[in-house]
Amino acid sequence: MEVKINTVHFNADQKLMDFVNKKVAKLDTFFDGIINSDVTLKVLKPEATKNKVAELKVSIPSAGYLFAKKEADSFEEATDLAVDAIRKQLGKYKEKLKSK
Repeated sequence: MEVKINTVHFNADQKLMDFVNKKVAKLDTFFDGIINSDVTLKVLKPEATKNKVAELKVSIPSAGYLFAKKEADSFEEATDLAVDAIRKQLGKYKEKLKSK
C-alpha cells in the first residue's frame, strides 16, 4: 500500500513521518484490498490546545474511500485516533461484503 503524507503549515521531522507510515501500514492487516492512503497533518490556530489534526483517506476497491479526521494535542495521538476510526470502518465494510 502506498502512503502519501502531506503537511500543512509546518515541516514534519523524519520521526513523525516514520510513525505515521508505520501506523497506517498496519491497516493492511485488517483489510487486504487497500489501494493507497493519503494522510494530511495540519496545525490549527497555534495557540489553542488540541490544535493538531490528522486526516486519513483510504482508497479501497469498489467502495471508493473511507475518511477520518481527528484532532488531538499531538500528531501521534491524532494519527492513532484516525487509524482506529478507519479500522472500525474497515470492519463494517468487511461485514457488509460478507453479507452480500
